[in-house]
Amino acid sequence: MNKRAFLLCAALAASSVSVSAQQPAWQPAPGHLTLPLWPGLAPGALANAPAEVDTTMPKDDLIAGRPIVRLGNVSTPTLTVYSPKGTNTGAAVVVFPGGAYTILAIDLEGTEVCDWLNSAGITCLLLKYRVPGTGPFPKSSAALQDAQRALGLAREHAAEWHIDPNRIGVLGFSAGAHLAAALSTHYDQRLYDPVDAADKLSCRPDFAVIIYPGYLALPRQGMVPNPNVQPTAQTPPSFILQAEDDPVHVENAVEYFMELKNAKVPAELHIYAEGGHGYGLRRTQLPITAWPQLVEVWLRTIKILPPQ
Repeated sequence: MNKRAFLLCAALAASSVSVSAQQPAWQPAPGHLTLPLWPGLAPGALANAPAEVDTTMPKDDLIAGRPIVRLGNVSTPTLTVYSPKGTNTGAAVVVFPGGAYTILAIDLEGTEVCDWLNSAGITCLLLKYRVPGTGPFPKSSAALQDAQRALGLAREHAAEWHIDPNRIGVLGFSAGAHLAAALSTHYDQRLYDPVDAADKLSCRPDFAVIIYPGYLALPRQGMVPNPNVQPTAQTPPSFILQAEDDPVHVENAVEYFMELKNAKVPAELHIYAEGGHGYGLRRTQLPITAWPQLVEVWLRTIKILPPQ
């Protein structure tokens, strides 16, 4: 092989490795529309961020006997649309997986949630938001910026995605539950400079589902409510669920519920004796894992879903 041919092959090989390295570590199943959240780099993002990676290790705990995908180094956030295959009620939910603002449990608290929502006739919009080190707000604004942007995009594309722009809620787990509460109380002003028409639309959720939240009460201050997530009368109706034995502290749910009550926001709180943390929708022998049915009843109660 002559020198020129060798150099060409080397360049092609390097290019191939570079493209491969830039591929996301997780992609949705075929048939689902995925949009980049931002038209260019996300606000404040680094141009040469580390490659996205599945951080799951063989020794990691199983949930209901199965592993989960722990997605890390997310620097290019996306919004993926999961539309119901049968009846479409017109309601939609933007889903925020948890993971301590370090990783995203993208299947346990993401795609599996979308399967359930679709079965109830609800469009699921799965947000792959930036991690690690992107929260809780105001420590970082990045995840909350992504959440605000996602709600604006959902309303901009409402007709195209066959959803009602007045029935778009949020559902989050753990850190994602904190993100849902943070968006419910920080929707009146964008935390970034508007980039297009989507940012001119409201990013207030019409309802919020908050599952085993963290960061809503401050353990180093005697579990007082987090002053950076302060409900007002305009905060959307909220459903909150947590186990008393959750190591992240059940006070996160209880204190936030009391803040909602004091602000006269319609809210529903479910506390179970056992359940721990991080179970997602995977059914076990514990009663708390039947929570999706409670959410469906609540959504009918607040007239997001039609009566049965």
